[in-house]
Amino acid sequence: MRPLAVEGAWEIIPQQHADPRGSFLEWYRPDRLAEAGISPFPTAQANLSVSAADVVRGVHFADVPPGQAKYVTCVAGAAWDVVVDLRVGSPTFGRWDAVLLDTVDRRAVHLAEGLGHAFCSLADGTTVVYFCSETYAPQREHTVHPLDPDLAIVWPVASPLLSDRDAAAPTLADLLAADRLPRYAATGNSLATSAAASLTSSQRTS
Repeated sequence: MRPLAVEGAWEIIPQQHADPRGSFLEWYRPDRLAEAGISPFPTAQANLSVSAADVVRGVHFADVPPGQAKYVTCVAGAAWDVVVDLRVGSPTFGRWDAVLLDTVDRRAVHLAEGLGHAFCSLADGTTVVYFCSETYAPQREHTVHPLDPDLAIVWPVASPLLSDRDAAAPTLADLLAADRLPRYAATGNSLATSAAASLTSSQRTS
């Protein structure tokens, strides 16, 4: 379990057990998360998304409180999974980090409430599954333009395919000016994980 450059986000690499029949792994262990200092959350909803190659979904976030923590993995194809800190007042505000989710290492990403989430599909049929701490509530869901130059996310495809909603999304500066971003103080996140995140200074940032 490795803290990402965004405080409150973690990469989890499971141990895989393989033999001629196939393989087995535990892809979600909340008790192990707690032992590592990662706050597990009760699962209110589980989602599955199937995408064509070059599709970018996000950057999505939810109002805080209650926010929407997520635990994300990829069960088919490959996805470039991105976490963005949108919490005003956070020590890593505006920073992003990314993890390759695929069927080789079977990594997962845990992100706390108030963080933005997006991913880029690297193959047709890429299937991403994730647990959420809250059910979907349209009135609390928002998006930031994934190609916002202020975020400067480095997408691994030349021409990202966006939904109409994401293509028309406001920029980070627009949302900040309109006071529509989550407040770090309202998330209840611990600064202890900020210290851990600072150990990964080599990670990608905006």
